[in-house]
Amino acid sequence: MTTSFSVTSRLGLAVAGCLAMALVASPVRAEDKLLAKVNGAEIHQSDVALAEEELGPSLAQMDPATKDENVLAFLIDMKIVAKAAEDKKVQDNEEFKKRLAFTRNRLLMDSLLASEGKAATNDEAMKKVYEEASKQITGEEEVHARHILVETEDEAKAVAEELKKGADFAELAKKKSKDPGASDGGDLGFFTKDQMVPEFSAAAFALEPGKISDPVKSQFGWHIIKVEEKRKRKAPDFEQVKSQIETYVARKAQADYVGKLREAAKIERLDKPEETAAKSDAKSDAKPDAAKDSKMAPAKK
Repeated sequence: MTTSFSVTSRLGLAVAGCLAMALVASPVRAEDKLLAKVNGAEIHQSDVALAEEELGPSLAQMDPATKDENVLAFLIDMKIVAKAAEDKKVQDNEEFKKRLAFTRNRLLMDSLLASEGKAATNDEAMKKVYEEASKQITGEEEVHARHILVETEDEAKAVAEELKKGADFAELAKKKSKDPGASDGGDLGFFTKDQMVPEFSAAAFALEPGKISDPVKSQFGWHIIKVEEKRKRKAPDFEQVKSQIETYVARKAQADYVGKLREAAKIERLDKPEETAAKSDAKSDAKPDAAKDSKMAPAKK
């Protein structure tokens, strides 16, 4: 699976955070209650809902009643100040006109792309993406292991001796390990080979369940590893990843749509020579492989 991340990045397709997304995706209220009038100009409940979407994080810590009151007060002030700005002919300022044109174009773009994304996220399309991704995930080996991480080889050998004498691995990890997971008895959960540094993975995947490794050196220090269990990796249930798949399908549809529009458009780059511009566009439109699984993480200790 591939997706044109460059197109998405270039146009800033953060659809979930856009004002236009709220306009397109939010359900229409059956009754749009009139809340206030400012010099005859009406403010409705839908205006408050729209402002809440726009103001976002600044309202997160408020309780619902306080939030509604603050947003309504903001809208009242906005109406008053906007009217004063009109009286002073601010709308005739060239800078204002440029900003207004930019905002209009951005809202038009976001509204159309939100619509394209919504239309693409049907069950058939999402199930197809899920099945393709599942094929890449299923069957890969995973190991469930614990480890004790210490600074020196001598410390690691001392730990290994204690374990040979019957010390409990989890309890010893709590006492000796400098890893952040020491409080959990050194438990690393299940992981695949490429989720760990190479030296650690090589040792862990060579062990049978219940066995403990000799000291293993990595960039983080010295490890003693105990393998608890091995299994073949399974893809998560569709419902568990449905929201991620929905986002992927929507953004890919948007990126593809923008790509088609770009192909049909006459674009003249005047800021650089034509040959350089063509090479730059070709490079930015490269389509990297999509990640096999959103759960994949950087190499752990």
